[in-house]
Formats: sequence, C-alpha cells, structure tokens
Amino acid sequence: MKVILQKDIQSLGEAGDIKEVSEGYARNFLLPKKLVIPANESSQRAIEHQKKLIKIKKDKRRKHSEGLVAALSAVELKIGAQVGEGEKLFGSVTTMDIARRLKDLGHVVDKRKILLEEPIKKLGDYEISIKLDEGVTAKIKVSVMQE
Repeated sequence: MKVILQKDIQSLGEAGDIKEVSEGYARNFLLPKKLVIPANESSQRAIEHQKKLIKIKKDKRRKHSEGLVAALSAVELKIGAQVGEGEKLFGSVTTMDIARRLKDLGHVVDKRKILLEEPIKKLGDYEISIKLDEGVTAKIKVSVMQE
C-alpha cells in the first residue's frame, strides 16, 4: 500500500515521503496513529502544500537552534561533587545533572539531547556536545569540582 508520511518516522523516512508499506502495518499501526495518509491524487496535492509548511517549520527550528548554539557556546558549567580517594566522585555527573544546571541558567535542554558517552566520574574539565537539531550541535564546557 502506498502511503504519504505525515511525520518523520525513523524506520521509514521523513514527512512528505511516499513509501510502500505492507497493508497490515498501514491499517493497524500507521493510519490509527495518523502518521500517514493513503497516497492518491488529491492527497498528493495536499502533501505538496504540507512539504512547504514542514520546510518552513524546519528552517524556523534550525534558526532557533543556531541562536541557542551561540548562547550555549559561552556557557561554562561548574558542578560541585563530593570526592573520595584519587579524585573519584561519590556517584557521578550525568546528563540529568547537566540539564538541570543549564535550566538554572535559563537554557532549557532535554537531557536526551546531551551527548555523554558515559557518566563523569572524575574531577576535571570536560567538553560536552548537545545535539539540538539535525546537523546543529553545541559544545559546552563542564568543570567538575570538589564541593
């Protein structure tokens, strides 16, 4: 069955794409959740209009993200933590701690967008990446210090 994607679906494609999917997948999952519409002539004209709207929204989000990159690049977070022997932390500094500290400074960032390979477990300075939008990444400096 040919369908037109209404939203970005990671396993299928981006909004506005025309894809061939199985009848059951479309009928039981995609159509009830309003993720797709059946592809026919009238829906194809509507999708052209929708593609223009999606492009405008993406451009707006991208501009907002680029503005946020400029603001975040100047941010230097200082996080205090309790320390044991060998400058090892009791616990660790996670993406949730970083997101909370950014929120305190007035920058709301989802913790899932903070790219931290593993929690920080030692004192020091770290450069952390934040994926804001498609292709837009900000880098912040995080200093973990003894409380």
